[in-house]
Amino acid sequence: MPEHDATTLKVVAVSGSLHEPSKTTALIRAIAGEVALRETVNVELIELVEIGSGFAGALTRDQVSPQAEAALRSIETADLLIVGSPVYRGSFTGLFKHLFDFVGQYELIDTPVLLAATGGGEKHALILEHQFRPLFGFFQALTLPIGVYASNTDFAGYELTSESVQSRVELAVRRGLPFVRQRGIPSEIPASTYVGTW
Repeated sequence: MPEHDATTLKVVAVSGSLHEPSKTTALIRAIAGEVALRETVNVELIELVEIGSGFAGALTRDQVSPQAEAALRSIETADLLIVGSPVYRGSFTGLFKHLFDFVGQYELIDTPVLLAATGGGEKHALILEHQFRPLFGFFQALTLPIGVYASNTDFAGYELTSESVQSRVELAVRRGLPFVRQRGIPSEIPASTYVGTW
């Protein structure tokens, strides 16, 4: 169980960008900031540009760096995950996937996950449905109803300036928070081990 005040949400925001500064990270920060306006939160930002080298050459979890292991533990104990990646060849970045390859298979069950992505244009927006939801469906996580996608033109430099995207952020958070608040309610439904039997 997460080790924090029960009245404070542990929000872990993961940016799959391999650059700094980053539009993806700016979007992730905007979403986390919107959550902070509505709830008492402790936000931890995990940037792959900072910890990515800790996965270099790792084939098993015990081979990752201490910094990478700490990030994995934070992800596994979050009350809310905010995850985002730039679109790279029609999907999230390889390092983003590599990070979640090391997350425990049953550690994210019922964890609310708010999905976000950035790309060169609107044609990439379906990445949220075609790539992100299946990944977190594997973990039996609870992907929240509305994701947020932003194009390059929605930013001035690395600042989110689009009013329509900001409205989407607000709506995604407003629609998602009721699910997050239910996270502490014990479930009598056992976790599925179906995938683990393959």
